[in-house]
Amino acid sequence: MGVVEASSLPSDALQFEDLEHHRRELIAYCYRMLGSPFEAEDAVQDTMLRAWRARDRFEGRAAVRSWLYRIATNVCFDALEGRKRRAVPMDLGPAGAPVAENLNVPTEVSWLEPLPDDPADAVESRETVKLAFVAALQRLPAKQRAALILCEVLHWKAAEAAELLDTSVASVNSALQRARATLDTEAKTHTPLDAADRELLARYVTAFERYDMEALTALIAEDATQNMPPYDLWLAGREDIFAWWVGPGAGCRGSRVLPTTSANGSPAFGQYKPSDSGDGYEPWALQVLELEGSEITKMTFFLEPEKLFELFGLPPRLPA
Repeated sequence: MGVVEASSLPSDALQFEDLEHHRRELIAYCYRMLGSPFEAEDAVQDTMLRAWRARDRFEGRAAVRSWLYRIATNVCFDALEGRKRRAVPMDLGPAGAPVAENLNVPTEVSWLEPLPDDPADAVESRETVKLAFVAALQRLPAKQRAALILCEVLHWKAAEAAELLDTSVASVNSALQRARATLDTEAKTHTPLDAADRELLARYVTAFERYDMEALTALIAEDATQNMPPYDLWLAGREDIFAWWVGPGAGCRGSRVLPTTSANGSPAFGQYKPSDSGDGYEPWALQVLELEGSEITKMTFFLEPEKLFELFGLPPRLPA
C-alpha cells in the first residue's frame, strides 16, 4: 500500500491498516528521538492508539503520514519531559584504566540501547541510526532533535517541519543551525560491508572464540575503543582493551559468538560465555562493532542480554 493521502479519505473511511502501514518508519523516528527500541515501540503504540481514538477529528488537511508524525512527535516530547537524556559511557568522562575497581553501574544514567536493522532500510537510513549519531542526537533539546530528524534525516521542508512543530520557519531554521553545530558530522558516515569486511569479521569471530590475542592484534585498531553498558567504564586503545580481556574480563575466554541482525547499521554478534555449571553457554553480551578501513575501531558490548537477545532473534542459551 502506498502513502494514503488524507484529503482522499474522509475520517469515517480511515482504517487501522492505514495507520499500521507507517509503523516501521515511526519506530525508527521515535528511536532517534528516545534512544531506546523499547521506548520507541511503546511510543508508536501510543501514537497508533491516540490516532485511532482521534480519527473522528481527522480533518484531512494533510497526509495520514504527516498527521501520525505530529502525534508521534508529541508522544516523544511527553516522554522526554523532565527525563535525563540517554547516554553512552564516553559521554560521562575520560577513558579508565582496565581494572575491575573501575567498574561502576551509575543508577542515575539511562543508557543508549541498540536497534536491530530492518533489511528493507536503505543505506542512507542506516547512516542515521549509527550509535554515535543517535548518541549525538540525545544531546539536543527535544525540539531541535525533532527539527533535525525531520529535515536532515527524513528530508522534510522547513515549512513542513514548522507546521508539525507549531512554530515558524525561521525558528526551525534556527533550531537546525544550532543542532548542526552540536552534532558530530563524523557520526553520520556509513559504508556498506564488502567482501573484505565480511572476511575481517569472520576472522574476528574465530580469533575471539580462540581468545587468540595475537590474531586479534591484526584485526583491532591500535586506537580502538570499547565500552560496556551498563558500566560507565570505557577503554581507549588496543593495549588497554587486551589488558581487560586477559585480566578482569578473562571470564570471556571460551565464549561462542553468533552473528545476528546488524544493529544501528553496524555488524552485531551475540556472545555466550561458558556456563558456570559447565553445561553449555549462557548469554553475556550483544557485541556491536564498527569498522574503518581494514580494522575494527569501536566495540560496544551491551551487557543486558535478558533484554536484547530476544529483540535480536538470538537463542536464550547454547548447548554444550
